[in-house]
This record gives sequence, C-alpha cells and structure tokens, in this order.
Amino acid sequence: MSTQPDPTPTTASETGNGGRRRLLGRAAIVALVVGAAFGIYAYIGYLNHGQYVQSTDDAYVKADSITVSSKLSGYVRTVNVKDNQPVKAGDLLVEVDPTDYRLRFSQDTAQVGVAQAGEALNRAGITEAQAGIAQAQAGLTNAQRDLAFETGEVARYRPLVAAGSEPKQTLDQHLSNRDKAAASVAAQQAALAAARAKLEAAQAQLGQSTAQIAAAKAQADAARTDLNTTRLTAPKDGTVASSSVRIGQFVQPGQRLMSIVPVQAIYVEANFKETQIGLMRPGQPATIDIDALPGVEFHGRVESITPGTGATFSLIPPQNATGNFTKIVQRVPVRIRIDAGPEARRVLVPGLSLTVDVDTVGARGAIRQIRSQEKQTQP
Repeated sequence: MSTQPDPTPTTASETGNGGRRRLLGRAAIVALVVGAAFGIYAYIGYLNHGQYVQSTDDAYVKADSITVSSKLSGYVRTVNVKDNQPVKAGDLLVEVDPTDYRLRFSQDTAQVGVAQAGEALNRAGITEAQAGIAQAQAGLTNAQRDLAFETGEVARYRPLVAAGSEPKQTLDQHLSNRDKAAASVAAQQAALAAARAKLEAAQAQLGQSTAQIAAAKAQADAARTDLNTTRLTAPKDGTVASSSVRIGQFVQPGQRLMSIVPVQAIYVEANFKETQIGLMRPGQPATIDIDALPGVEFHGRVESITPGTGATFSLIPPQNATGNFTKIVQRVPVRIRIDAGPEARRVLVPGLSLTVDVDTVGARGAIRQIRSQEKQTQP
C-alpha cells in the first residue's frame, strides 16, 4: 500500500492568519453587540429624556438698563462718575447748575409769606366787621327803644291834647321825636346790613387768601422739587455705561445723559422656536453655556414665557394676510434666571451670546392632558 503526499500542506503562516481572522471576527461581533446595546440605550434615553430637552443658541444675557435723563434745562456743573464705574443707589451722578432754581424757590417762598400776611389782614378785617355788626346792632336796639318810647308818648298825649289838658305843642314835639326815632331805626338797620355785607366780603377775601396760600405753597414745593432735581442720583445699584454728559454742557429736559446697568440683576433671554415651547413651563431647570467662558456650565430656571412671539411686539408687525405669504417658524422669548457667583457676574455683561438647554421632561404629561380636555369639550 503506497502513501501519497498532501497536495496542499498547511504552513505555520496560514495557521496564524486564520487565527487573526477569527479574532477580528469575534472583535467585530463584540463591537457590533456593544454598539447595538449603546444605540438601544441612547434611543431609550432619548425617548425618556433627550426629546424633552429643548436647546437654542439664539440666547443672550440681558439686564433692565435705566436711562438717566435730565428733568430740567441748564448747564452741567459737576459730573461725578465715568463710564464703567460701579455706583450705589443714591450716589450723585450729575449736578445741573442750581442758581436759577434756587432763586425761583426763594421767590416762591416769599410769595407764601405775602399770601399769609394777606390772610392775617383779612382775618383782622373779619374781626373789625364783626365789631361793626355788634355796634350797629346796639345802635338799632337803642333806636328801636327810642321809637317805642316816642310812639307811646304820642299815644298818651293825643287824647290829653284833644281834651285840652295839654297844649298842642307838646304833642307836636312828641310826634317830631317819634319821626326822628323811626328815621334813626331805619338808619341803624341800614348800618347793620352794611356791617354784615362787610363781614361777608371779608370772609370771601379770607377764602381767597387761603387759596392763594395753597397756590403759593404748591409753587414753592414745585420750586423745591426742581431745586432737588438739579442733583441727579443713581436710581439703583449698577454700573455706569454710555455716558455722554460733560461739565459745562447745556442739557435739555428729557435729554439722555447716561445709562445705569444693574449687572447684579442680569438674566437670560432665550428665543426658542414655536415648536419647542409646547412643554415649557416656569420653574423648569436650564443649563447655560456661555461663549465667553468655554467649558463653564451655568444653571438656571425658567422665570416666564413672553405672551407672544418676537414678531408680535416688533415695531412693524408682519402682515401675513397677503398673497405672497411664506410660513416662517416664529421665535418666542423665554426669560431665564441664571445662577452665577460674583466672579462670573463680572464677565456676564448684557449682550453676550449663550447656548441654553431647558429640561421640559416634568411637563411631558401635558400633551395627553390637553388632548383629554379637548376630547371632553367636543360635542
């Protein structure tokens, strides 16, 4: 029996190549399994959480800046601040020359004194008129008493003269005295009426003087306010920005002089697409990345959502009722409170660009609730 040699003998190199191929195949299978597992994990994570994280890079640092303007006209006497200087509420910023306003305040204060003097004079006139009324009343009483007496005498002497017991001259004298007494009563009545009219006039003048005092005091208060307004102070804590006022400059009422930026009260305004705000609610957590501080992550909370898109509050709102309408996804401003320390707030100035992520997973049941309510309202 003869033995034939193997036509394809297996070499050591071929054995090594086969082992490597099997090893690479196992590694590929492991990698495929790990990749599939990671993909499934990522997909589950997206379904449970990732799809509820709304992100936008159309976000900026904001602050409610205050424009400092002059209420009065005049020349600037002093400027106590410069750009980028921090100030406290009540700090003196600018002083307008108060000379004219101080003189006006002195004049109006003097007018108050004049009006008060006139009031005192009118009160004295009232006292005098009241004394005149008392005097006229006393004179009328005396005249009425004399008239009554002479009328009685005429009545008593008339029968006596008729009987011849008394001379006719006596009756004539009493008649003359009676007429004089009657005339005196009329005169005293007129004097009493005049005294009362004088009292009414004095009382009216007193009311006018009181009104003049009130008007003079109002003018003095206005002048005092203008005098105090020549000193422009900081309305709140912040930093001076964009100052355009100089010493010796003539300023007009309402003219902008500078701005106060409350850097400690900054916030974030993020403009989300209308397709992103369906589940957005105040109080939801937010993650903030700032371009000026790469690698630093800040946290915050949604404070409020603007009741309208940005286009709604623009100077010229778009008119979509036209034939060339093109649908554009609208943006809704969302205000977010940012939690940052003092060192970071030195860098967070208004206008910086941000990237904001809002976690809306807490409101994921809102869509189902809305659908349920709408179904109940349908007839």
